[in-house]
Amino acid sequence: AIQFRGHLPRNNQQARVKFILNKVRTKGDLAKLVASTFSIDSIDCIQYLNNNDSLAPFGTDTTQVLSLFIPNTYEFYWSTPMPKLLQKMKTEESLFWSKNNRLAKAASIGLTKNEVYTLASIVEEETNYDSDKTIIASVYQNRLKKKMPLQACPTIKYAMQDFTLTRIYEKYLSNPSPYNTYKKAGLPPGPICTPAPKTIDLVLNAPITNYFYFVAKADFSGYHHFSATYEEHSKFAKEYQLKLDEYQAKKNK
Repeated sequence: AIQFRGHLPRNNQQARVKFILNKVRTKGDLAKLVASTFSIDSIDCIQYLNNNDSLAPFGTDTTQVLSLFIPNTYEFYWSTPMPKLLQKMKTEESLFWSKNNRLAKAASIGLTKNEVYTLASIVEEETNYDSDKTIIASVYQNRLKKKMPLQACPTIKYAMQDFTLTRIYEKYLSNPSPYNTYKKAGLPPGPICTPAPKTIDLVLNAPITNYFYFVAKADFSGYHHFSATYEEHSKFAKEYQLKLDEYQAKKNK
C-alpha cells in the first residue's frame, strides 16, 4: 500500500475545497491538479495512480483510472486522502452512468462504459464543435464495426506525449505505442483525456451515418468534411494539406 506524506496543514484540516475537474490528459496532469487542491503530495498521488493494487478496490487499473473522473466541480475536505477521493469519484462515476439510459445506450452500440469514455476522449481532442463531435463519433463507431483502424491523430499526440503537435507527419505513424491507432486496431488501452460529460453523451447519441473518413476544412474553421468513400476524402485531404503547406510557408518566411 502507498503511504502518504501530505503537506502540513496551514489551515483547518476540515476546510472544504472545490475540486474543479475539467479536461486533463495524463495521470501526471491529474496528480498536479489533486496536489494543488488537497493536502496530498503530487508524487504520492502519481504513485497511487500507477499502482494496480491501490486501484483494484475501485474496479479500475492504471490504464483505465482516468475513466473514473467525470469532469465536474466536486466538494471535499482539504485533508481527503487518495482512497477516499477515488471512492467518491467511483460513486460519482456510477451515478453518472446510471442516469439518462447511458448504460443501455452503450450496450446498444456494442461498447462498455469504459470504451465509450475512451472513444469520447478521442472525440474530445478532435474538435471543439459539438455539431462535429457527434458525427466524428459516428465515423469512429463505423470504423470499429468494420474493424478498420481508427487512425485518430490525437492518439498519435498522446503516444508521443507531445500535445503541441499541429501536424501529424508520416514518420510519427510508426510509433510502437499501444495508443497509436494507426498501427493498433480498435480502441487504445484507455482514455487519452477526461472528456466532458456532454461529449460522452454525443458519443452515446451519435447519428447513424455512412461516413468512414473526415478531415479538417481548408478554411481552418475547425469544422470538418465527412466522406463515405476514400476517393472523396482524398480530395478534401489534399485541399487541406495544400492550405497547410501555404500557411507554414508564410509562417517560415
